[in-house]
Amino acid sequence: MTKYVPDASVIINGFLKRLAEGELVGSEILVPNAVVAQIEYQAKQSRDSGLIGLAELGHLQKSSNERGIKLSFVGDRPTAEELSSANFTIDAEIREIARSQGAVLITSDAVMAEISQMEGIETRYLEHSRVEEKPRLLKYFDQNTMSVHLKARVRPMAKVGRPGRFRIQVLDEKPVEENELREIAHEILEFAKRDPDGFIEFEREGASLIQFREYRIAITRPPFSDGFEITAVRPVVWVRLEDYGLSDKLKVRLRERAEGVLIAGPPGAGKTTFAQALAGFYSSQGKIVKTMESPRDLQVGDEITQYTALEGDMTKTADLLLLVRPDYTVYDELRKTSDFQIFADMRLAGVGMVGVVHSTRAIDAVQRLIGRVELGMIPMIVDTVIFIKDGEIREIYSLKTVVRVPSGMAEADLARPLIEVLDFETGEPRYEIYTFGEQIVVSDLRGVPTRPRYPGRKRRWR
Repeated sequence: MTKYVPDASVIINGFLKRLAEGELVGSEILVPNAVVAQIEYQAKQSRDSGLIGLAELGHLQKSSNERGIKLSFVGDRPTAEELSSANFTIDAEIREIARSQGAVLITSDAVMAEISQMEGIETRYLEHSRVEEKPRLLKYFDQNTMSVHLKARVRPMAKVGRPGRFRIQVLDEKPVEENELREIAHEILEFAKRDPDGFIEFEREGASLIQFREYRIAITRPPFSDGFEITAVRPVVWVRLEDYGLSDKLKVRLRERAEGVLIAGPPGAGKTTFAQALAGFYSSQGKIVKTMESPRDLQVGDEITQYTALEGDMTKTADLLLLVRPDYTVYDELRKTSDFQIFADMRLAGVGMVGVVHSTRAIDAVQRLIGRVELGMIPMIVDTVIFIKDGEIREIYSLKTVVRVPSGMAEADLARPLIEVLDFETGEPRYEIYTFGEQIVVSDLRGVPTRPRYPGRKRRWR
């Protein structure tokens, strides 16, 4: 009777269950107790991989009883403290069990497979391949569906249409039961682990984020959310830059001069779609283009490499990119102070930067830099602001630094450096940004004064 020792990877992704229903019938499967402890530890942290692993172990036990498989649990069981230690690994324990038992080690972890083969252990490596079938979650999508929203004891709903022109549609009058949602979540993770175009962006207590092909899927559960919920989002519009009807002037600007671009707009306005089109445009011009995303959800060509936070830190990603020196980097999206500072550092180092930022007005995107970088450096960091709303370009601003008396002042000795924010197409001044005493003034030249935000700092307004 052939013996097999699986690691956690083939249990969680469902490979072992399928083998147990077929070619492993009549064999002996030795599950290391260290693997069971690892899965249990993850499940107690409400991580989807742990919960799925427990369910797979249950299926395996049932299959063993029905198909004449001898199933046993062997080896020492690590403590919770050992499992939580960054220096602890169970892989060596799994390999030792396979070696001592004269068993075949089954894994879908390439590193585990290579090391076990080097150690002379007979190894079965199950490589991921593109999955032809689809998770049942995708049955809720049609060609016009932007996102699907499933929550326990609530009717399934979808957002249908295009950015800025959508409606909420009830997909079924029957509420979704929590057990069904758990099965869908299980299936999503299984497909993501089996498909090379799927990956888990992160797993936290009560929340997971999965990218499966063009779908970004968030799974949440109590205590993080008040109920079990699955939200899936995908792009519904695939456009090229030419589809936006850009003026010749703007085409020249993007091709030859714009090296610090902010793509601004409210949520769901189509910013990401435009960023994808701009990345494709630069790539088609023979430029080396990279992206910085957390999570990675831009839909771009294979020639554009997508990076996420290296070891959870975008600063480390930026350090790597500064060594690689791409022509352009798309940063999706800028939210925290550290994001704006990384964007500024890379731009000042000579990398062409495109940043995606939430804002309700075009000028708000510029104001979000105030207090985060030196005021006089802003035009060197951002030279073009493109405001998107309802999937269309609504405003384009260019920035430059001049020295003169601010508008509305008369005395020549009040001349100072200021930032002019101009309507790109007409060259007409829209805003002025300058210091006055201890204040930073953002003056609306159309007669509507605005107040900037000061992250972490309050200033009096005169």
